[in-house]
Amino acid sequence: MILAIDTTHAIGSIALVEQGVVLKEITLDGGDGYSHLLFEAIAELGAAMDTIDGFAAACGPGTFTGVRIGLTAVKGLGEAMHKPAYGLSNLEALLTFAKTPHAIPFYDARRGDVYARLEDGSEVVMPLAQVLQLATSGAEWISFEPIEGLVLTTAPRIIAGAIGILAENRWREGDRPDPASLDANYVRRTDAELNWREA
Repeated sequence: MILAIDTTHAIGSIALVEQGVVLKEITLDGGDGYSHLLFEAIAELGAAMDTIDGFAAACGPGTFTGVRIGLTAVKGLGEAMHKPAYGLSNLEALLTFAKTPHAIPFYDARRGDVYARLEDGSEVVMPLAQVLQLATSGAEWISFEPIEGLVLTTAPRIIAGAIGILAENRWREGDRPDPASLDANYVRRTDAELNWREA
C-alpha cells in the first residue's frame, strides 16, 4: 500500500493506493498552507503506518513552499518507517489521464507561463503559445481547466491517487529509493531569483 501526497498547487490531496486502486483520497485546501493539515489528513485516511509499503509525493513543478512541504513529509515518514519514498512529477500524474499516446499535460505557472511536459518527456515552463508551436499535429492536450479555443482532456485537480499509482508501479518493479534521495522539480527559478534578474 502506498500513501501519496500532493501539495504542489492551491488544491492538494492525500491518498491511499493498493494494487492499482485508489482506496481513499482526501482533498486538502491549501489556502492557508498545508503544514498544519497533513498529519490530521493522514490520520483521517485510517491506515496503520506499519501497513504502508512506501510513501510518495508530487515533487513539482508547482509552488516552492508546497513542493517542499510534500517532499519533507514523505522523506520524514520514509526515514521513520524505514520505507522507500518516491517523488513523482505532477505533470506525469496528469499524463495518466491521457486518452492517446501523443499527449501534452500542462497547467498555469503564472507570470504568463504554463508548466508543460512535452512529447519527448522534457518538462518546461514557457508561454502556452510556445508549447503549441512545439507540439506535433494532433497532440492531445491535458489540463485542469478548459482553455478557450483549445480542445483538451480535462483532468481532475485531485491527483494524489495518480501519484500513488505511479509510485506503486515503481515499487512493483523493485525500485526502492532512499527517502534522502528525493529532490524537488521546480522547473524554473524562484521568484527571488527572477526578480533579481529583472532588477
